[in-house]
Amino acid sequence: MLPFLGPKQLLPSFKEPYILIQLDGAPGTSHTAMSRIVARASAELRTISGVQNVGAHVGRAVFGDQVVGINSAQLWVKVDAQANYDATVAAIQETIDGYAGLDREVKTYLQQTLSPSSASAGDGFTVRVYGEDHEDLSEEAEKLQQALAGINGVVNSRVDFPVEEATLEIKVDLAAAQVYGIKPGDVRRAAAILLSGLQVGALFEEQKVFDVVVWSTPDVRQSLTDIRELLIATPGGHVRLGDVANVRIVAAPTVIRREAISPYLDILFDVQGRDVAAVTSDIKTTLQNFPFRLEYHAVMLGEQSTQQAAQQRILLAAVVAVIGIFLLLQASFDSWRLAAATFVTLLAALVGGALAAIAGGGPLSLGALFGLLAVLGITARHGVLLISHCRRLEQEGEPFGSGLALRGARERLTPMVMTALTTGLALLPFVIFGDIPGLEVVRPMAIVILGGLVTSILLSLFVTPTLYLRFGARLEPEPSNLPLSTQPSLSSSAD
Repeated sequence: MLPFLGPKQLLPSFKEPYILIQLDGAPGTSHTAMSRIVARASAELRTISGVQNVGAHVGRAVFGDQVVGINSAQLWVKVDAQANYDATVAAIQETIDGYAGLDREVKTYLQQTLSPSSASAGDGFTVRVYGEDHEDLSEEAEKLQQALAGINGVVNSRVDFPVEEATLEIKVDLAAAQVYGIKPGDVRRAAAILLSGLQVGALFEEQKVFDVVVWSTPDVRQSLTDIRELLIATPGGHVRLGDVANVRIVAAPTVIRREAISPYLDILFDVQGRDVAAVTSDIKTTLQNFPFRLEYHAVMLGEQSTQQAAQQRILLAAVVAVIGIFLLLQASFDSWRLAAATFVTLLAALVGGALAAIAGGGPLSLGALFGLLAVLGITARHGVLLISHCRRLEQEGEPFGSGLALRGARERLTPMVMTALTTGLALLPFVIFGDIPGLEVVRPMAIVILGGLVTSILLSLFVTPTLYLRFGARLEPEPSNLPLSTQPSLSSSAD
């Protein structure tokens, strides 16, 4: 079963009534432009059949915990409970995809919560590089990406750099500042006041507070030449900003991602043409031997790495469970051969449930796994009761043979069929009407149990009696040679 299991297959797609839409405009997009886009998108979403309500916000609140700019927006869409959920979500996705030039993502709240730490990684691998300086971090990430690209099986490797935007950089010329007798901090402070503003007080009028800010005029701030011409106070007068600093436009990241106050960059890649475990081992070896700078390191993340560790734990638990079930069967039958034969039928009964799961929805999900466990328990119960009944008949005088097996199967037919019918009828509504929100786990479980009941009944009625005839014969104990003093006398003594 393990090849069918994955993070996204294990958890079904829940039909949540609230849809979260994330929109990110290009760097430099104004708040006005994003507000206009969001208003238009909200109006289009409200026209979709099945959409009950739409809410949105642009940017972030003053005290918000989200690191986003004014070019970021979120929309919340509530889907009507009576509407066709899949069709409504598809229409929402189609509408949002029509806004070209925006980074857009449509998710439910649960999908967003269960997303990995690097959402851009998707189903692939992620190696996260930690460091201090952003430029050095970018250099280390690019070197490591080239090293990982040389591993057999690694494809589509790339560094997930954050989006960059044009930013004004003012770098003080220390030698020139010393000539004019000013400190580098004075230059930075003066430039910050002229370009970003400095609050120097407040005015109160009609119970309103107005901030007093010292700032340069907008036309000066929008011209690189005018910025260089800004005057900086010196002990001897004034000097132009361009004479004591290098003023230029550079590309800078809009957001510096951090984890535990440490900046990081992600290296994303996929695996093809080679076993995942072997590729993972080579990646870990590369990370251990890579010559990082001091205070720089990398760790491996991603869903595939987590999945591999989870599968190992599942496999270990499955082995322990298999051994426990086999020992319980042996203790019940007091026969290793009969326990082994019955155990094989238990595994064969799971085939019907697995085929039903695949026919009903594809890969095995969490609900399907619960159903397989239920099928395993039902089959074990039928097998144990049938064999126990046959042995009881044998103890009552029924000779061991085909007649015993036929009688045992015939007498257990009604209870097993009634149990299966009762269980099947109880689960049938979930199969027929289970494609509604809230039953995403119950429906696959019901499908698996119904499929497993068919194979369980067939195996219990036709295979288990045959196995009992083959392996269930008991060896009669030989009469013991008792001492003469303890054996009963056949003659009576004469008086």
